[in-house]
Amino acid sequence: MNKEQKQLIEKVKIIQGDNYATIEDTSDLTIEELKELVSYLDQSPPYHSLSNLKILVNQIFSPEVDEYLEVKGYDLVDEFVTVHKKLENSEVKHSFTLKNLHMIPEEEFAQIWMQSMEGSLNAPSCLTMPEHMKSVAVELGHSYKDSCIAIYEGDQPIGVMMPHIEPGTVDEGRLFYFGLIPDERSKGKSKVLHKLALNLLEKEFHAKNYIGGTSKHNAPMIRTFIANGCEVKDVNRVFYKKSL
Repeated sequence: MNKEQKQLIEKVKIIQGDNYATIEDTSDLTIEELKELVSYLDQSPPYHSLSNLKILVNQIFSPEVDEYLEVKGYDLVDEFVTVHKKLENSEVKHSFTLKNLHMIPEEEFAQIWMQSMEGSLNAPSCLTMPEHMKSVAVELGHSYKDSCIAIYEGDQPIGVMMPHIEPGTVDEGRLFYFGLIPDERSKGKSKVLHKLALNLLEKEFHAKNYIGGTSKHNAPMIRTFIANGCEVKDVNRVFYKKSL
């Protein structure tokens, strides 16, 4: 990596899992810099060998960038809405039970997570569930067991929440995943559970800010964000390239 390439990499945020990478925060790049970054990623072994790569292209960029990415073998798969909220001292009344991987087997959590992804309005994932679990462990490190939380109502599992501090930051809270199994959706539970997840980020993970996101097509989740005081930060077009 030469000096110019290093400077490009430092301008964006790269979230890397076991066999994937997502490029975020492209708004500070010029069109030419974004093109140079894509060229570098295509030629660099650490990224060339990944099974899939996603680039979030900020809404400030013209269709010229889309055309360039398509020529390079990327497909436009979604538009992603990013939200922000400053976390404040709050209490959440609820009757749900939360169990992390210190309390339940990983296989049980993975099964609930898989059910929670069924019929999602977000773009479908290309990873298998074992790959998802491995990616969580790789990205979050030894603390991943604290973040993998299954939600129960009585004895019945109804969904998952995965609060964590974004690696490389001190107090940026995120949810690796948040979702309910199909039978539990549209019952008014999402807003309470999302608020509970934000409360955990603040109280248990010591986050000061929350960054969240979902597909532009996931209207129920966007309504949940707004109901819980989140503000839209930006919108990005999601480009995906498989098997570089």
